[in-house]
Amino acid sequence: MFRVFRVFAKHERTILLLFLVLFFLSAAVLLRRFYVESTVLVPDRGGTYIEGSIGELQPLIPWFTVTNDVNRDIVSLVFAGLQKYNPETRKVEDDLGVLQVSQDNKVYTVRLRENLEWHDATPEHPHPVTADDVLFTFQSIQDPDFPNSLLHQNFLGVTIEKADERTVKFTLEKPYRFFASNLTLGLVPREPFEGVPAGKFDQALDFGFEPVGAGPYAFRGLVQTDLSVEITLERFSRPLEPFYHLERVIFRVFPDYNTLLSDIRNLDGVRLVPRNEKGEPVVPRSFQAVNYTLPQYVALFFNLDREILSDRELRLGLQLGTNKQAIVSAVNEIVITDTPLLEIDNADWRYQYDPLLAQGALFSSDWHLPEKVRLQRLLELWEANSVGPLSMEPIVYLDTGASLIVTGSLLDVQIGAKLNDIPIEAATQTGTWRVALPTHGGTGSIRLGNNLLRLEDPKKGIVDSFYLWRTTNPRDYKLASLEQKLLEQFIASRVEILPPEERIMVSDLYLEKGFLRRRLSTDPTDIRVNDKGEKLSLKLLTSSRPPQYGEIAEEIQRQWAQLGVHVGIEMPEKRSEFEEKLINRDYDILLFGQSLLDNLDSFPYWHSSGIQQFTGKRSDLRIDAYNLSQYSSLKADSLLEVIREAKDSKEQEEALQDLEEVLKQDVPAIFLYSPLYTFAYNTRLNGVRLGRPSLHSDRFLTLHRWYLKEDREFMPGKSWLSVIPWLFSPSEWQ
Repeated sequence: MFRVFRVFAKHERTILLLFLVLFFLSAAVLLRRFYVESTVLVPDRGGTYIEGSIGELQPLIPWFTVTNDVNRDIVSLVFAGLQKYNPETRKVEDDLGVLQVSQDNKVYTVRLRENLEWHDATPEHPHPVTADDVLFTFQSIQDPDFPNSLLHQNFLGVTIEKADERTVKFTLEKPYRFFASNLTLGLVPREPFEGVPAGKFDQALDFGFEPVGAGPYAFRGLVQTDLSVEITLERFSRPLEPFYHLERVIFRVFPDYNTLLSDIRNLDGVRLVPRNEKGEPVVPRSFQAVNYTLPQYVALFFNLDREILSDRELRLGLQLGTNKQAIVSAVNEIVITDTPLLEIDNADWRYQYDPLLAQGALFSSDWHLPEKVRLQRLLELWEANSVGPLSMEPIVYLDTGASLIVTGSLLDVQIGAKLNDIPIEAATQTGTWRVALPTHGGTGSIRLGNNLLRLEDPKKGIVDSFYLWRTTNPRDYKLASLEQKLLEQFIASRVEILPPEERIMVSDLYLEKGFLRRRLSTDPTDIRVNDKGEKLSLKLLTSSRPPQYGEIAEEIQRQWAQLGVHVGIEMPEKRSEFEEKLINRDYDILLFGQSLLDNLDSFPYWHSSGIQQFTGKRSDLRIDAYNLSQYSSLKADSLLEVIREAKDSKEQEEALQDLEEVLKQDVPAIFLYSPLYTFAYNTRLNGVRLGRPSLHSDRFLTLHRWYLKEDREFMPGKSWLSVIPWLFSPSEWQ
């Protein structure tokens, strides 16, 4: 070729060289185009995902992550359970074990998958996951000294037996439809805890800061930096699907969000992103923010042990008078909820904000606004005074020492009759009688304030009675006179003798200094009172964390003040003080949240078995008494038990619908909203799907879809051998 090449002239060689370069460039472009058109981008293994969070790292032991979401995130990847929740299907599915349930929902048999190993296994020292590890994990929870009493309750009355080296059987005393959710707890190897008393498992710091699990990622190190605590996990090879793309997951735990933002360029994800006053997530634009909710609700729980709240009409009135939209807007929330049964979509007038209906319900509960009570009393006096022979002004202005002259017709009474034990005097020329009632001392004197005048015949039979009010204060007399005019206007309005524009209602009146006057736009709503004169005042307890609880409490205080209900807010700064009041049910209303987890089981929160029992002994008070309203209903108890023990979904659904109606009628709480949470990730991260998580850590249940690296692979039926047909296919060039 070189000899041939030398035959050409210099300019010919240059042209030929240019043609060769163009040929190879064209071929490369065509091959590139063919490759792009014949392949698809697919996730590739590799890459390190770094996530920032706010909190405090504690020992990484699955038994003790209930109150620490940061720990729960890490534990969810290091450890794995017999079962797992799938946030995409919203069902509990097999994980390390394959589950079989007996027809009566009482026997749960789990068989471990083959070739499962703990993270510390090596070819020289294999460490398989066995039935003994399963027994150790769950039987330890049943130990009376086990430090987590809440988890301990989940396995009361459960018999755990080893069937063989890979099979364990859980036998329940009675059917429990949701028991599989308890088996999502991460398994713990038996060997590291040998010789440690169950009561000190939470102090096993060696294991807690170098944990060994059987999850998709293994713990590789913990480093304290100037900004954060850094935990590194590496992908662990397991004979289980799904397979994970990310090689490493690093958690950086920061003390506060400002410190986290200072390191944001080095992060791929941020858990629980705060929102600003406009409700916008506080993250850079290079991050994609994803909102999600958990099966949780925040509610106002009525303490039904309090006599004042035993009236259902009062509770209904407060519910109708609660503007949920104003509450969620004040704290940048979105998802309003009306019921603790989150699997049910609800729409009912009893859950809608309606101030007029609220006033009606409160009226039915015999809690009245002071002006209503005053008006009712004036109407009763007016009706009593409007019949009979005694006729005079019901209010008088008389100084002490003066007398009130009362007159009447002799046609109505006989000679010898008495008024307030003072004989009447006949005026024969006019056919009338008169009597002078004194204002100081002696028989028949008129006292300051209310007086009942009695007209008696000679045989001491009562002819008529009259209610009279006396004052020596000109200001009070003027106010009382104006009040009488308003009373007459109200009566005329009631019988519709006045034109509509002149009529008045109770809402147009205001009680000030004991007298009614026309209400001004600046007048506040007074506190309601009952027949005993007691004011409608309620104590609302809430926690200082999260901070929006304080804002909600103040909004409730404002809203209910417009209904005539006084609300005093208690918000202890120390968590221990709040928990003490919570356990002792030291509140009328409790603003708090509850979580239903993946099974949406309302039993612990609304069954009467969750009521706090007061025996007088502090040691008898239960931390796990979750029925915060002290709600007791035979119907609700029966339905909650049916839901737990139902053999099929139809029976469960029918019981849920019936329970919804019972709770709707009883109004044990006012349900406000489901909190909205935000997770943010860098746009260079792909495949992120959250589904419908039941816990914050459930976002990692779809981690197998996440990837940072990509590769190309040929479509079905395509390969490099397809390039020749592709070149000569006219359709490819259109």
